[in-house]
Amino acid sequence: MRRVALLGATGSIGRQAIDVVAAHPDLELCALQSRSTPLDGAAATHGVEHVQVGGDPVVLLERSRPDVVLNAIVGFAGVEATLWALEAGVTLALANKESLVAAGELALAAQARGGGLLLPVDSEHSALHQCLEGRPRDTVTGLVLTASGGPFRGFSRDALADVSAAEALRHPTWSMGPKITIDSATLANKGLELIEAHWLFGVPYDRIEIVVHPSSVVHGLVRLRDGALLAHAGLPDMRVPISYALTYPDRAATSVADLDLHDLTLSFGRPDEHAFPLLALAREAGERGGTAPCAFNAANEVAVAAFLEGRLGFLEIGDVVAETLAAVDGAAARDLDELVAADREARGLAARRLQPA
Repeated sequence: MRRVALLGATGSIGRQAIDVVAAHPDLELCALQSRSTPLDGAAATHGVEHVQVGGDPVVLLERSRPDVVLNAIVGFAGVEATLWALEAGVTLALANKESLVAAGELALAAQARGGGLLLPVDSEHSALHQCLEGRPRDTVTGLVLTASGGPFRGFSRDALADVSAAEALRHPTWSMGPKITIDSATLANKGLELIEAHWLFGVPYDRIEIVVHPSSVVHGLVRLRDGALLAHAGLPDMRVPISYALTYPDRAATSVADLDLHDLTLSFGRPDEHAFPLLALAREAGERGGTAPCAFNAANEVAVAAFLEGRLGFLEIGDVVAETLAAVDGAAARDLDELVAADREARGLAARRLQPA
């Protein structure tokens, strides 16, 4: 029996993960955590011993001692739990991409010390992991991440000036929480995934491409030195990568339907980085290194929250992030305390940008 601690249990990933665990006889939920939503019902239904609402998720992990941690916490708040799991050597099923974006060097160092598995849950990174598994890295020449383009695919920058939060939350393909849905609308999410892919797979930024693929059927592609291109395809359903991470190295059956190839048409295009500048800003932050990616993430979290509250325009999200990146020194963090300080500084700079002149 594999004991799973689920952090972020009431979000989109968390709810689907509960269903995946319940359907698999060799998986058991040993711990549930949420930021503020009560968990009594889920705990009782699934016989979960350790439950925590709010507080430090590391306290829950210390108490429950799981075999697998599924970290589905949203944002920088998930970093410490990621570092705990990697340091402890337990398997980490990572849906909190911000952990590697903000703390990439610290996370890989913790994994080297702990020796545990790090398995991505993002559909794109799960796809790349599967295409790369067992393949000599010197045969790999590049990675391709696919983006749906979000609800504003094809919009010009001028057309984006007055879009509302309600419009931005209408994602055409995926059902997600509000923060990640807005990130998908701005393409910040794909920028975060770019940085995450760099740390997960050790591939330089100039060898990671982003392509717009509206149907979200192809989740990731790997370029090989002989000219071949390997692709992972399937219906856009997060139960597939969740199940893959929780049951690895086995591949458990799921209730997800097979992809019907009849009359299937695939299209790919270039992202418009003028209309959606957060993608280029993320690449710039990643290439700059140090705590620049942490600052990118922090400023984006502040700006997205302000946009959802009606205090900031859609295009101004990118302005806040750009100005914050320009203001921070981006020095590398030697430990978690320094990383937290860099995150706090970037949030302060972003918040001041929101104040009326």
